[in-house]
Formats: sequence, C-alpha cells, structure tokens
Amino acid sequence: MELSAEDSLRMNVLLTQQLQAIRVDESKMIVYGLSERGEAKVVLNPNCRDEQYIKQVKEFISTQVLGSPGGYPIYLRRWTRMGQAKHDSLERLLQLGEAEAVIAVVHAESLTDELARRAWWVMQSSANARCMLERDLVANGAMGKILAEFLVEFLPFEEEPKAMLDSVRLVLKPNLISEETKASLWKRGQRKNAFLAGFMRAVPDDLPLQTAAHPAYAGYSELLADMAHNPFAKQLLRCLSPQGQAFFTTGLTVLKKPANQDVAIELLVAIADYFAAIKPADFVPSNVFETLPEKAKEYIAVEKCDYTKAINEIIAVLPDATDLLESMLVLTQLDIHLVNPIFARSDAMGTVMRKKLAPVFDPLADYVAKLID
Repeated sequence: MELSAEDSLRMNVLLTQQLQAIRVDESKMIVYGLSERGEAKVVLNPNCRDEQYIKQVKEFISTQVLGSPGGYPIYLRRWTRMGQAKHDSLERLLQLGEAEAVIAVVHAESLTDELARRAWWVMQSSANARCMLERDLVANGAMGKILAEFLVEFLPFEEEPKAMLDSVRLVLKPNLISEETKASLWKRGQRKNAFLAGFMRAVPDDLPLQTAAHPAYAGYSELLADMAHNPFAKQLLRCLSPQGQAFFTTGLTVLKKPANQDVAIELLVAIADYFAAIKPADFVPSNVFETLPEKAKEYIAVEKCDYTKAINEIIAVLPDATDLLESMLVLTQLDIHLVNPIFARSDAMGTVMRKKLAPVFDPLADYVAKLID
C-alpha cells in the first residue's frame, strides 16, 4: 500500500528542500522538516491504520535519503551507541525521522555544536542532553547552556540516582549555570546525596561548602615551600586546604548513605580521581580492601624508586605527617574492583546494600576521616 496521493505530493515537496533534520510526531501524525528557513510540516492523511501508515512514511523518507525503502534498518546496524558513526553520515541520520538514528548521532565522537542543535530539535530527552554535554565542543558551544538548563529543570523528574548524579556533574561544567543555580543544586544535595557525588566528580576543588583548613595546613605549607617538585607535597597541601577539607567532609556524607550501587561506584571514582596525580605507576586494582593499607606501608617503608623516595622526602621533613601520607596512599589505590565482588552477588539497595558494603566503606571512611581535622 502506498501513501495517499496528497501525502505523497506534499512529502516529495518537503524532501526536495535542503533539510537539516526530520521529526515524525506519531501521536499527531505530522512530519516536520527543519531547514535554514525554519520549520515546515506535513499533516498526514492516513489511508490505513496509523501504525502501518507511519511505517510507510518512514520507508518513503528512507527511500529519498538512502535510496532504499528498506535501507534504514540495515543502514542503522552500522551505527552504535559507542560513538562510531562517521561525521559525513551524521547529517543523513538526522534526516531519517528515527529515534535510534538520533541516538547514534548524539553518541558520535565527531558530534558538533550544529549537529547537536539539529539532534535536539528532533528529539529532546535528558539522556540525549547528558550524552551531548559529555562533548566539550558542545558544552562550550551555543547548545551548552540550553542543554544544561533542560537538565536542571528536569532533575525533579529523574528517578535514577545515576541519572541525577550525571546531570549534576555535567551542568557543573564551566559557564553553563549560574552561581544561584549551583547553590540550589547543592542545597538539594543535602537530601539526595547523588547530587553531592556529582559535585565531587565535577568540581572537587570548588564545592559550595565553607570549611576551615586543617590545623596543620599553615605550618606544613611553610615547611614544604621548597618541594614544589614533589607531587606528594602538592597533594598533601591540597588535602589539608579548606577546599580539600570540604571534599572529604562531603565524601564522608556520601559514604554513610550511598543512594544505590551507581552512587557508591561514582564515589570511589571521585576519590580515586582526586588522588590521580600520585597514583603509583605499578598500580594493580585489588578487590580486597585489606591489601591497600599493606601496600601503602610498603611505599613508605622502602625507598626503591623515585615514587617512594618522594614520599620519604616529605617524611624526613615532617615525620608527624606519616599517617596522613599513608591515608593518601590508601585512597589513591581505590578502584571499582573493590565493590565488584559485592555487587556481582547482590543487587540490594538501601540499608541492605550499605551492610554489604561495610567491609569496604567502613575502613574507607576511617582513612578519609584521618585527613580531616
């Protein structure tokens, strides 16, 4: 069965234009086209069931764009959500009027700000907004603030903590939201710690929490002034600064009650990233927390390489900083492998999940607490 004569004519006229994207509203039975001149639409007049007619319309579009009525499904199998779509094909994907085609575009590594604008016109969703904001080219472009504003407004409707966390993490990229909005998100984070984990991932050194520096900060700053070459000296002072104390205070809050498995994992990632500058070159992920303190003590006890010599260079000047350095060395070894054995056996949430995490998170909290006044 073919399209009605009226629709066939109007669709042909629409598709002969230099379209940037096509959107099919299946509920209203309307096809929209976006061009440099603006938006055009074709109100469909089905001659059969709506579902069947929409399929015919999409086959018609596919014939015009790809040269084959059955081209869309075969064509799309080449594209995944892994960002492998080639740049010169992204424009055609946006002309198919298919949701999966849009998803392939927003995941593409070569996504541009202009293509993001077209994709957003076709299909607005929080998942697409997050995916596009992952690209700095888009976040720093004209679409950045538009997508961030959408995510902030949609946050009350997000149900999954991971989605909340990622939305907060992404809108906190530079110059996307106002300080007032940032303060509002932080306030809401006092009730939903997924927000706090998002802050820790995005702005670890600029959290909206006023804290004092560690009592040892001023004295250590003077004694380590000549060790600018030593990454451990820089990291130690970073931890003891007001910003560092805010980071660890927030970390303890999330450690006590992670919302779900995703938040627990993201918290580990946030802390590990914080100590990335001093991660040992021979680091091997462990799924047993008890091995972390043992390894930390080895780094302090034996000067066998530049890494361990840098640690002991500080201890020679500040012997009372040994416990702090040991805590840092434990935290720099954090990895999601620590919780993999737990989450592989259980999908529990809430109190049950936190009990199962206790063998990892309780000692972890102790080492975090050692870095706080």
